[in-house]
Amino acid sequence: MKDADMERLEREVFDKAVLALRILPEEIGNAISDAREKENHPYASVVLDAITRNIAMAAGSPVPLCQDTGMFWVLVSIGREAGPVDLGLLENRIVSALSMAVEKGFYRRSVVGEPVFDRINTRTNMPAMINYETCNGCDVVIRVLLKGFGSENCTGLAMLRPTAGKEGVVEAVCGIVAKAGGKPCPPMFLGIGIGGTADRAAFLSKKAFFTDHVHADSRYSDLEMEILSRVNALGIGAGGLGGGCTALDAKILYEGTHIAGLPVCVSISCWADRQFEVVLEGGRL
Repeated sequence: MKDADMERLEREVFDKAVLALRILPEEIGNAISDAREKENHPYASVVLDAITRNIAMAAGSPVPLCQDTGMFWVLVSIGREAGPVDLGLLENRIVSALSMAVEKGFYRRSVVGEPVFDRINTRTNMPAMINYETCNGCDVVIRVLLKGFGSENCTGLAMLRPTAGKEGVVEAVCGIVAKAGGKPCPPMFLGIGIGGTADRAAFLSKKAFFTDHVHADSRYSDLEMEILSRVNALGIGAGGLGGGCTALDAKILYEGTHIAGLPVCVSISCWADRQFEVVLEGGRL
């Protein structure tokens, strides 16, 4: 990557990080609008109306969608056919762009440098949680979640027996959502990682938030639909006040696992599922 490419990368990550504070991706806004049209529960309707007004107000001002502007969770996917990538320089540019967005935008300072004893605020929202993977193709794709912790605290892991099967997975997800109740500010988005090891399932559950494909294996797309239906039947509803819209979407990513286990991890995002991506086609912007 040339210096000019890195400079454009840093500028685009900065611009999108500032914008993501107050502008939801179009598909997420549409999902909320669709939920409002279908919802007839009196209390849930009030919540969805408030969310809709909130989205409009944030879009027309510098005010963030939510006071918890989250922690940066970053996934860098590097195409195996991309040109040489200086990972140290790439990471420095990403961190610089996100740090500048915190400084120039309306980010709440929400990160502590040490988690147990001192818990002193870094005042920069650093460190960002940066993950790397290789993928097919020649592009480098940087995806960023602004992960609020009202929903993050509701993450759940179930280490199922290998015989649990589809029904065991559905019950595990519903159990995690039922335990969360109204705490993650529903209607929520569900990222579900299945397989691997416990830590890998957790990674997949975060990565699933970026997923927009339909599974080639129809069993998994059917499983997503069944989970969504069963979760919405829990009746938690918008704001935890009841109704038929507890979750707006459920996305699954899976990998192989050991014969003795079936890990299932559920990450939850509130209705303000703030995310963005920057693509370097062929390793260049």
